[in-house]
Amino acid sequence: MPGLRSGATREGAASKRPAVSELVNRALGTVRDPELDEPITSLGFVASCTVSADGDAQVRLRLPTYFCAPNFAFLMVADAYDAVSAMPGVRTTEIVLEDHFAAEAINGGVAARAGFAQSFDGEAVGELHQLRADFLRKAVMAGTDQVCRPLLAAGGEPQALLTMTLGELPPSHALDRLRQRRAELGLPAGDDAPLLIEPETGAPVGGEAIPLHLRRARTTRVSIEANAGICRGMLRHRYAASGLGEEDQ
Repeated sequence: MPGLRSGATREGAASKRPAVSELVNRALGTVRDPELDEPITSLGFVASCTVSADGDAQVRLRLPTYFCAPNFAFLMVADAYDAVSAMPGVRTTEIVLEDHFAAEAINGGVAARAGFAQSFDGEAVGELHQLRADFLRKAVMAGTDQVCRPLLAAGGEPQALLTMTLGELPPSHALDRLRQRRAELGLPAGDDAPLLIEPETGAPVGGEAIPLHLRRARTTRVSIEANAGICRGMLRHRYAASGLGEEDQ
């Protein structure tokens, strides 16, 4: 009888583990459009996702237009490949970008782990590390506005932000997101990190630079949100069906 109880316990534990398909869907939710700084799932870019009983995963991606920038598209396809491949239970991974003028080069390059420059041999001058970093810096600026606006709306003075640290801010999704983007760039993200920093260097913002810094942060956020809205509208015009995990805005 003890053996039966042990077996039942193992079966119960196994039933509580997420299915491989669920893990893959979660993994796709960690992949972001580099320019819009939003998950490809919530943007509607995941057309479908299947995982066979043997653990063979296939994900089909779609974008708002046929001519979306190939460097952005390559980053998303490559990131999706890495995220899905890392999931336990996944044996093989295939990421297929559909309806895009550079789909063949992107799909083939990612499958071969060739990198952007080799995938676009003779057209690309290098890899995309700098591009990714540039967009992360924009995400840091947009995130700065997201956490500062409530403080200023509540009557806070801009100069008071100068001495504030991340640990003094009230918990929020926006704060968590800002910490994550800073950490990805190697910028200060702990509780003792200054609220206002230069995204290029991580240095604290000087007192005289606060008004310009806050304007830059707001402009960056508005620009990203506007672009995201345009992309969502174009995607819905292009495809009638909602994407996997797509969120209404």
